[in-house]
Amino acid sequence: MRRRTSKDTPRRLSIRTAVSAALATVTLAATATAATAQGAAPPSSPAPHGPRTQQVEYFTETTGHPRHTTVPASPPLSPAEKTAIAGDGDVTSIVQNGPVGTKLDVVFVGDGYTAAQQEDFHADVRAKWAKMSAVEPYASYAGLFNVWAVDAVSNESGVSGDPTQDVVRDTALDSAFFCDGTERLLCVDTGKVESYASKAPAADLVVVLANSTKYGGAGYNDVSSQVGYDGIATASSDNDRSDQIAVHETGHSLGKLADEYDYGESGTYSGPEPAEANLTTLSADQMTAQRQKWYRWIGQESPDGGAVGAFEGGGYYEYGLNRPTENSIMRTLGREFNLPGREGMIAGFYRYASVLSSPVPTDRAVPRTARLRVGAPASAQVKWYVDGRERKAARGRSTVVVRALGVPHDGRTHTVTARATDRTAAVRDPALRKQLSGKLSWRVAR
Repeated sequence: MRRRTSKDTPRRLSIRTAVSAALATVTLAATATAATAQGAAPPSSPAPHGPRTQQVEYFTETTGHPRHTTVPASPPLSPAEKTAIAGDGDVTSIVQNGPVGTKLDVVFVGDGYTAAQQEDFHADVRAKWAKMSAVEPYASYAGLFNVWAVDAVSNESGVSGDPTQDVVRDTALDSAFFCDGTERLLCVDTGKVESYASKAPAADLVVVLANSTKYGGAGYNDVSSQVGYDGIATASSDNDRSDQIAVHETGHSLGKLADEYDYGESGTYSGPEPAEANLTTLSADQMTAQRQKWYRWIGQESPDGGAVGAFEGGGYYEYGLNRPTENSIMRTLGREFNLPGREGMIAGFYRYASVLSSPVPTDRAVPRTARLRVGAPASAQVKWYVDGRERKAARGRSTVVVRALGVPHDGRTHTVTARATDRTAAVRDPALRKQLSGKLSWRVAR
């Protein structure tokens, strides 16, 4: 594990130095008066004319239940900050599995890395993504993702609040522990994150890596992004457990899953049936009888332990709401997604990625000598067609030569098509299954 230090760090972008330092000081001062007691239910929205706030989720322990609070919203960027960001933000491809538009594009933005530490940042991205993508269902669908690193050059190494609350560092994104008076809550300037993330070719999922070994992070799940991502996760770069924070947050942003924990003192839920797929007011018998929510999974052994059923407590309420299993990652860090959660995550993957992709463009004719290559998940079988008729000898192949498919050499235009359907057992919803098919077609030159 590398030791980071702010000693002998070159000072760059001097116009941002004073601005960032002032903002960091204001942020830390504001958190002392905006603290929300742990254990309370998520606060309601502020009055229309009150201070703007953002709801965040944070994690005080590596294996504990998360908590929610609100923090002051990031102020609009100043002209000086916009100028500084415009001249920064080099983009590096970390994982390239296919064309943008056919893959789910994950963007990592670093904070607390100086100009001399950007290669450290890239190495941290690779290490963090390796841990995130080892978790199911990421592991089974690793080929659906592109990963980008966006450099955000900081004037000082490390981030504010590390190791103690009085530490203030001048960084590109104003990352700071002790946000809202909570040590493990790692806040960030979301406006700056948006500006940096927009530099990537696409941004479907955004993770901020803070240059730190300190445990902590946050999830911003009510961010309105012009770029198109649904939330921001923050995590420490060199803490072995911080990747779990990012994975949990993607359960919200990608899987559209609710939190499955309660605060122990928030009473009984009496509202309507939740929209999220992993919470319900129904019992297991009621779900089965009414064919609702996760009824298709009831009684099945779940990867997070035990059988799927209806366990009371979730959505921040101790009573009145049921979750699918006793203890999934949407309840406690370090766990697995349960079966309904995995299905929700796969649905999220396919909102952005296609089951079939190829580096060979489909908008121009290919010669009979062309080699066509496609990518698809292991749970999908590829089939090849010439003018609508399957070439069964090529079934299952990811690479074919056009003329080997038996395309007639008759001076006419012909079409080669690849089709694939993901038949994963992790998806049981028929409506979702309809989205797990794709095709690509090429016109073969005369």
